[in-house]
Amino acid sequence: MYRLSRGWSDVLGTPAHIWLVFGIVVVVALAVDLGVFHRKTHKITLGLALAESAGWICLALAFNLWVYYARGAQAGLEFLTGYLVEKSLSVDNIFVFILIFQAFRVPSRSHHKVLYCGVVGALVLRAAFVLAGVELLRSFHAVLFLFGAILLFTGFRMMLPGERVIRPERNWLVRLARRFLPVLTEYEGDRFLVKRSGKWNATPLFLALVAVEAMDIIFAIDSVPAVLAITRDSFIVYSSNAFAILGLRALYFALADILPRFRFLHQGLAFILIFVGGKMLLSDWWPIPAIVSLGIIAGVLVTTVLASVAATRKSRAKSVAR
Repeated sequence: MYRLSRGWSDVLGTPAHIWLVFGIVVVVALAVDLGVFHRKTHKITLGLALAESAGWICLALAFNLWVYYARGAQAGLEFLTGYLVEKSLSVDNIFVFILIFQAFRVPSRSHHKVLYCGVVGALVLRAAFVLAGVELLRSFHAVLFLFGAILLFTGFRMMLPGERVIRPERNWLVRLARRFLPVLTEYEGDRFLVKRSGKWNATPLFLALVAVEAMDIIFAIDSVPAVLAITRDSFIVYSSNAFAILGLRALYFALADILPRFRFLHQGLAFILIFVGGKMLLSDWWPIPAIVSLGIIAGVLVTTVLASVAATRKSRAKSVAR
């Protein structure tokens, strides 16, 4: 029994009871969210979305405080930096969610169910990505430079002018789902699958869920290496990812209508990816302390928001003057 427990801790890099506490917090939070606040399908108002988003952020910060006392100041600082990176990058997901819901004409009352199921699926997918990434870095040090190059490439690509064209209905996973399942043209309430004539049929809501999961796979290619540039601790990488994902649904309802006003958001996120990519590439020769990374990332986010607000006010002032 001792050997088994020790082996479990060695593989994950963190004592098993730490993972157990994390698992309990996540399961209880999801149960309360679904069983108490969203037992029935309803349209989520802006006020409720803001309150829920604030609640998820407070939960993440409370867990961060527990990590600080349970594992030390360095682990607490790395969690906070990783969470801030993941939270900022997850904002970009919201644009894609908007496109998915538009492409599949998902009724507003069903947005929550798709995002909730998407969050659960994303937690499983991210676990696989994190464990694979950590093991690759431990076994093949050269992967460090591959991850850094991916982040730099993505960051510079986001810097380029021009509108990104995303067609979620043509995603390969969506096409695969269409090939193996007959798809109804009409929605059947909030149901993903419907049995007709003894055969299961997918609804458009199921295709929207598949598109959400497919896009999370794409986003994980950027987000997981971004946190691995901050720490190689699998627990910190995954838990910071998980708390950012848990708050993503509420963040969507809180920011979906106002995000387009942040015109410099993509540039800010691009700079963050370039920074963490460069940090990863230079880590062997010039390691950057976590506190410095936290300050730079927070500074970029604040500057992006302030510049966007100032630009929006200037545009409004010009419109009024005309």
